[in-house]
Amino acid sequence: MAVRPRRLRLTLSGAPLGLILPVVLALGFELAVRFGLIEGRLLPPPSRIAATLTSLYQSGDLWLHILTTLARVGAGFAFGVAAGTLLGAAAGASSLIRRLIDPTLQGLRSIPSIAWVPLFILWLGIFEASKVALIAVGVFFPVYLGVSGAILAIDRKIVEVGRVARLSRLGMVRRILLPAILPAYVLALRAGLGLGWMFVVAAEFMGASEGLGYLLVDGQQLGKADQILATILVFAVLGKLTDSVISAVARPFLAWQDIAAEAR
Repeated sequence: MAVRPRRLRLTLSGAPLGLILPVVLALGFELAVRFGLIEGRLLPPPSRIAATLTSLYQSGDLWLHILTTLARVGAGFAFGVAAGTLLGAAAGASSLIRRLIDPTLQGLRSIPSIAWVPLFILWLGIFEASKVALIAVGVFFPVYLGVSGAILAIDRKIVEVGRVARLSRLGMVRRILLPAILPAYVLALRAGLGLGWMFVVAAEFMGASEGLGYLLVDGQQLGKADQILATILVFAVLGKLTDSVISAVARPFLAWQDIAAEAR
């Protein structure tokens, strides 16, 4: 008898429950268009969006654009994470480095993504390098802030416990420092990935002939509202899936947090 409530709770807290709201909204909007309550020309119903996605899939264009965008986001994410982790760790561990680089990086962080576009085109051209660089910029700042902030927030008492236990430097990193910063680091990665998906749209406005951003521009120029909304939907699905991948990879390393969450 004690197992059933647990199973029910896990079922209701999973993906099926999260699908209820979008499904209800989609059905409600579809019915509103069909009964003439909403004009569906500029805001097409889900049935037209589904038909557009089916047409793109059958022509092979959908997978081409998805894979192109995924490759750009993946490359930009890798570069942004590497740079953000290294500089964030350096700024968090050294007050001298933090005072040296943090004011400049905080100023650069306030620059809108679109402002980088003409500069990267001038420096790197309109091909892949400029697009990957723009995405990397978007990923870099959340990771940098997350890592540096997590290191600065480490409880010094925990470090003292490690010293009292006479842990080696490697042991201190493995058993004290990494577990302390890992939760914040995972959140920083997820935030960086989210900005990476936002920046890829601006990146693919830079003369791209492939990618989901190109589909947005093509839909806008040809007045295809269904194509625009279909592309936005694909962005949402891909963003959620990639975020779930990071969460799934990190879950074994944060098992103690998951247990605490279930206990509550």
